[in-house]
Amino acid sequence: MKKIELLAPAGDYEKLKMAIEYGADAVYCGASMFGLRAGAKNFSGSQLSDAVNFVHERGKKIYLALNIFAHNEDIKALEDFLDEIKNLDFDAFIVSDPGILSLIKRKRAHAVIHLSTQANTTNYSSASFWHSQGVKRIVLARELSFAEIRELRENTAEDLELEAFVHGAMCISYSGRCLLSSFMAGRDANRGECAHPCRWKYHLVEEQRPGEYHPINEDERGSYIFNSKDLCMIEHIPDLIASGLTSLKIEGRTKSIFYVATVVAVYRKAIDAYYEDPASFCFQPEWLEELEKVSHRLFSTGFYYSKTTEDSQNYETSQYVREYSFVGLVKDYDPLTGIAKIEQRNKMDIGDEIEVFGPSGTFFKQKIDKMWDEYENEISSAPHAQQQIRMHMDLPVKENYMVRKAK
Repeated sequence: MKKIELLAPAGDYEKLKMAIEYGADAVYCGASMFGLRAGAKNFSGSQLSDAVNFVHERGKKIYLALNIFAHNEDIKALEDFLDEIKNLDFDAFIVSDPGILSLIKRKRAHAVIHLSTQANTTNYSSASFWHSQGVKRIVLARELSFAEIRELRENTAEDLELEAFVHGAMCISYSGRCLLSSFMAGRDANRGECAHPCRWKYHLVEEQRPGEYHPINEDERGSYIFNSKDLCMIEHIPDLIASGLTSLKIEGRTKSIFYVATVVAVYRKAIDAYYEDPASFCFQPEWLEELEKVSHRLFSTGFYYSKTTEDSQNYETSQYVREYSFVGLVKDYDPLTGIAKIEQRNKMDIGDEIEVFGPSGTFFKQKIDKMWDEYENEISSAPHAQQQIRMHMDLPVKENYMVRKAK
């Protein structure tokens, strides 16, 4: 049985390394100008070279997102960029624009092309058309059910790969085809600059009564009529694997390394558990508990089992659930003394109970009894961003383990 791919977001080089370290089979990243996540730090040409080398040295894959809907002024810049990276061996390019697909094929005859979810592929006829144009993998529209995915799989060529999102934010519009951001903020969502107006608060105003704001529902704080819940399929790994998908994709190129590491580690553990013994596979509640420790909205299963209903929306708030803080990243560890060097990411104090976790997906709890700064001075608090501190670990850790604490 060929193992399904776990594909993770890499908004910058640090997130890319964490995604690989915590168990991703492949990562997808964006160039500075041509991906649909302009809010991510993204990669320059030189950084992309380092990224490709890092991923391939570990036997993993890296896909480059060039999935904007290009305007005329983008074409020459994209041609120049493709010339700049001509010696970088990406495993695939993710595109949505036919012109960009054609341009890549002209510049790189043997390039592997993945079709972005932005292309809204919802049926097997469209999938077969794109396959005939040289596309190897379709990133399916988020609006498909399992039944539709299976039918699409049964009616397309065996060598056409299918990929789908399994975790992360859901767009309120049809697979990202949204004009709200352009209309309300002058930022084009289809060129990577979405301002997320679907998460804003809205009230109703009657034309002849300017200044009188009426909530659309009973919540006096506002209405969140566009506020979709996050997608989370951790409880449904067997159905995902049986559907004929090649790759399971995690959303989140603008999210933190804490988010990337946690989500990747949990899905890695669940997928591996399934393949170890499919007949006896059982969902473990602690997997969901781990996912709930990163910043998220309430979870749903999206369109996989049915059309979305009122339960797929959150009408009470547009805020994220943030019950844990990412407070530190382990940079070094001395097994003889049990002392770890930690880079602070949020404030820590003596007496705090922390949780420490690594790529295995397991964690342990301990209290902070003592801390030292980089000059070996004992300190009671670590309030400074990226402050270098030392503390004793109750159990062995390694570089890139993470430290979190409940709020």
